Amino acid sequence: MKRHALIFGLVGGLLIATLQYTEYRFVIIEHSVELYGALVAILFATFGIWLGLRITRSREIIRETVVVRKVLVPAEAPASAQTPFAPNTSHQQTLGIAAREIEILTLIARGFSNREIATQLFVSVNTVKTHCARTFDKLGAARRTQAVQRGKELGLLP
Repeated sequence: MKRHALIFGLVGGLLIATLQYTEYRFVIIEHSVELYGALVAILFATFGIWLGLRITRSREIIRETVVVRKVLVPAEAPASAQTPFAPNTSHQQTLGIAAREIEILTLIARGFSNREIATQLFVSVNTVKTHCARTFDKLGAARRTQAVQRGKELGLLP
């Protein structure tokens, strides 16, 4: 009885080994193009993920520094300075700044946004942007704060 079990075990083992070999041959040799394609796809996907993570990590390092400065503005002007403001019309005419542009520059100096200025003057936001761009160009300013500062230096704003 042990002899029969041993013979059946050896025959079964050989049969399983033969089936495994034919399965290996069928999978590896017959489908080699698909396997190599899958390996190349996995390689490129891994490289793409690694490269993407590497690129995005370097962008996270870049930081923007914002400098905030306090500017003290007196709440009320002294009693001697209560005279009404008179704009310097000679500078206004030499620069070619229109009355509407002065009006918009005054609202910018008060801290209004383009949308708020457009609402207050009953014009479109694009019109306000156009007036701002022309005023900045005439004053030689790149930003709103520079335009207000330049307007005050020239006596166009209080």
